Amino acid sequence: MERAAKETQIGQIRSRFDKMTAAVFLDFKGMTVEHVTKLRAEFRKAGVDYKVCKNTLVKHALKDAPYKQKLDDVLVGMTGIAWSYEDPSAAAKVVKAFKKDPAGEKLQIKAGLIEGSILSAKAVEDQLATMPGKNELRAQLLATLQAPLQQFVALLQAPAQNLVYVLSAKERQG
Repeated sequence: MERAAKETQIGQIRSRFDKMTAAVFLDFKGMTVEHVTKLRAEFRKAGVDYKVCKNTLVKHALKDAPYKQKLDDVLVGMTGIAWSYEDPSAAAKVVKAFKKDPAGEKLQIKAGLIEGSILSAKAVEDQLATMPGKNELRAQLLATLQAPLQQFVALLQAPAQNLVYVLSAKERQG
C-alpha cells in the first residue's frame, strides 16, 4: 500500500474515533463471508459504522490518544471496529444479539471504548449492551415529565368523582 493511501486511511480512522461516542473491537476469526455480510447489514440498520482495520493503521491513528497504550493488547490479530456515533450502546447491542444467532457464535468481543475508557469484553456485553438506548431514554424522560400532569388531572377530577359516588350511594339507600 502506498504511503499516501495509508495516510488517507489513518485520517479516516482518526476522524471516526473523533466523532464516535463508543466503539467495540471485534475478532471475527472463523466466520464465513455470509455471516460477516449479515453482521454488516445489522450494523447498518442500527446506524453503526463497521470496518476491518489493520492494527498498525489504528495505532497510528490513535498515537495522540491518552488510551492508546491500553489498546496495545487489543490490537492483535484480526480486528473489526464498530463505531457508534449517536447511541453509545448501539454497536454493543447489535453484537450481543448477533452472538445469540448461530451465525455469530464465532464472533468474539475484544474490548470496548467509551469516553476514553477501555471496557473488557465482559463489560461490553453486561454493561454497554444493556444500557438504555437514545429512544428508550427519551421515553423515560417523557414519562417522567408526564407523571405530574397525570396526577394533577386526577386531583382535579377527584371532587366531581366523589360527588358522583355520594349521589350513587344516596340513590341506593333511598
